[in-house]
Amino acid sequence: MCVVSGKVFPWLNETRTEEDFAYFVRLLLATDPSADWIFVVDNLTTHCSESLVRLAAELCGIEDDLGVTDKSGILKSMASRSAFLSEASHCIRFVYTPKHCSWLNQIEIWFGILCRRLLKRSSFVSLQAMRERILSFVDYFNETLAKPFRRTFTGTPLKQ
Repeated sequence: MCVVSGKVFPWLNETRTEEDFAYFVRLLLATDPSADWIFVVDNLTTHCSESLVRLAAELCGIEDDLGVTDKSGILKSMASRSAFLSEASHCIRFVYTPKHCSWLNQIEIWFGILCRRLLKRSSFVSLQAMRERILSFVDYFNETLAKPFRRTFTGTPLKQ
C-alpha cells in the first residue's frame, strides 16, 4: 500500500518465501525506477533476507562483497542485513516497525475494508474465482476510494 496515495499494489501468491517478497519488491520498483523508495515492514525474516539484500545492493549499484549468510559480512545475521537495508543513503530503504506492535496499521485498516466490502458473507466457487474478485475489488478501490488514511489518535488514552 502506498501511504501517500492510499493505493494498493496487489500481488497474490500461494507462498511467502524470501524470493517471493524480493520479486514483489522488484515489481513495485519497476513502477517508478528513478524514485527513492521507503518500505515500511514488520520484522518478518523475509523482510531482511539474503535475497532482499542482494536486490537492494544490485539496484543501488553497491558492488561491495556482501559476505556469506550466517558467516560473514552484511549477510552474517538478521541484524546486519536489516541494518544494511535500513541505510538512509540507499535509494531503496526499509523501515522496520517496533517488535510487539501492531504491524502497519494502515494495511490492517485496508484489510478491514476488504473484509467488510468484499469477503464478509461471500462464497466463491474456486480459489481462482476468489482471486479474480479480490483483484477486481483492488482495481475498484484504487480508482474510486483510494486516499491516504488520516491519523486521528492524539495520544490521549480513552477514558474508562
